[in-house]
Amino acid sequence: MKQWYQELFENYARTYDKEIYTQGTSQEVDFIEAEIRHNKTLKILDVGCGTGRHAIELAKRGYAVTGIDLSECQLERAREKAGQENVAVTFIQADARKLAFKNEFDVCIMLCEGAFPLMETDDMNFEILENVARALKAGGKFIFTTLNALFPLYHSTADFVNANATEGAKANQQHFDLLTFRDRSVFEVTDDDGKKKTLECNERYYAPSEITWLLKTLHFTGSDICGCQTGHFNRQRPLTADDFEMLVIAQK
Repeated sequence: MKQWYQELFENYARTYDKEIYTQGTSQEVDFIEAEIRHNKTLKILDVGCGTGRHAIELAKRGYAVTGIDLSECQLERAREKAGQENVAVTFIQADARKLAFKNEFDVCIMLCEGAFPLMETDDMNFEILENVARALKAGGKFIFTTLNALFPLYHSTADFVNANATEGAKANQQHFDLLTFRDRSVFEVTDDDGKKKTLECNERYYAPSEITWLLKTLHFTGSDICGCQTGHFNRQRPLTADDFEMLVIAQK
């Protein structure tokens, strides 16, 4: 049986590219470049690359990028866009829990909830982090965003999602479980052909201390956690309960 995130990204590539939260690519890549000191010799892995917006922008700026995603539909759109931009990006259909890479990349990015933390169990989410750690070389940098558990303690996640989405996707019937930090909601999506479907979503929100501990378990060092706003990545922005996501920068 397909999981909700697999159904979501079936025939949902062009609509996805129009969502509000996908419009900050240029500044987000500016931030990544600054973090890696504009070193174009570095090999970059984009986990959960979707339609390739970060991977393609990095490639346009001269970086060697490999993008992986579970959705072939998203990857087809990514390859189309890369062709239009006349850049070379290696796009691979793969499950982020089962990557074959080992000590191959200098940098890994995993942005806009690329795979993590959409999995059904905490163990599966941790497998994604394990695979990233394995794929990175010693000293490699890991930049990712994830859902901030402080947010739903004070706010409605459904209200936030609906305020930051097009007509393509709307959330309702939201329930945040304080024991598991999982948010369950009914998600109504309109795909690229205008067809509507209803999905029962289950996402894991993480406390900052959990992320710090998980990364330490995987031998990452010097991890920093910041507030996160689409198109305004900034190390100086402190994480608060008003941030739907957190931005994490870690060194292996």
